[in-house]
Amino acid sequence: MLTGGCHCGAVRYEAAETPKRHSICHCSDCRRSTGAPMVAWAVYDANDVRVTKGEPRWRASSENAQRGFCPACATGLFYRSEKFLPGLIDIQSATLDDPGRLPPPSAHVQVAERIAWVRDVHLAPTHERYPG
Repeated sequence: MLTGGCHCGAVRYEAAETPKRHSICHCSDCRRSTGAPMVAWAVYDANDVRVTKGEPRWRASSENAQRGFCPACATGLFYRSEKFLPGLIDIQSATLDDPGRLPPPSAHVQVAERIAWVRDVHLAPTHERYPG
């Protein structure tokens, strides 16, 4: 099993070792709900994910979807949509204790809404730590 949780530790979960899919979403709803230019999601059968500590709060982020987050620190954790993903739940894969155990994302989705500079962001210089 994989384990993960929110920033403050109030909500913890476990999930099956291998997701059905792992992808990076560029939609404006994901961007606005996280404050990030894109979000990696691991998709599971709902029965393969279990909250082991605390209880996420759920809010409707659109008429067809709900996002689960920690009520204490507001870390986004889950996404579900019975209309578009019946019986499935998405986990923000960066909230796993060891996200490197997942297979790499296999696709970018919702790229019609991608921020223009994200296309080439991998070309920017890299630094091991924040440059001084």
